[in-house]
Amino acid sequence: MIKFVVFMCGAIVMSFEILGSRVLAPNFGSSVFVWGSLISVFLAGLSMGYYLGGRLADINPSSRKLALMVMAPGLLFLSFPLYGGPISDWIFMKDLGVRFSPLVASVALFLLPSVFLGIVSPYTAKLMICSLHTSGKTIGALYALSTFGSIIGTLVTSFYLITVAGVNMLIMGQGILLVALSIPLYFMHLTCDVSQTGVDRLMDDTR
Repeated sequence: MIKFVVFMCGAIVMSFEILGSRVLAPNFGSSVFVWGSLISVFLAGLSMGYYLGGRLADINPSSRKLALMVMAPGLLFLSFPLYGGPISDWIFMKDLGVRFSPLVASVALFLLPSVFLGIVSPYTAKLMICSLHTSGKTIGALYALSTFGSIIGTLVTSFYLITVAGVNMLIMGQGILLVALSIPLYFMHLTCDVSQTGVDRLMDDTR
């Protein structure tokens, strides 16, 4: 289940980036400034997520906390049609220039979800290696899985999904998928006791 979540979050973050270009296109076009803004904001969000995920993973990580982190971007995606268009229109009306307008819009619309999705990989890595001695192998496998998911998400979205459904519908579909993934995670009761000295202990909390 954990590996599937990592794969799907990797797929969704890149799918969301592709869809982001369609969100910005009506107001800002599809110039190099738009794509440069999108790529930079998503990389910044993922970097922040990796850092925060590593910090949070050292504070008694659990599958329940992970579930909440996965659900958060899901809820943002579900409500995206309500705020995506108005925010983009408002920034467009401010006329910040061909460079800064798409950058500000990208930050406003895409930074926070990408931060949450970036948290997933380091947090799940901590849960999986908590009682193992093969931490390097485990971390490498998880990040490879996340990257593979990103490749699949990019290809499926750009080659197929974006041609058969509307942007808002696809983003809401991603939200439904993330919320659905968070539910079984919440009830796994997987915790990592970091209060122990030495190697952390992974345990199934049946309470």
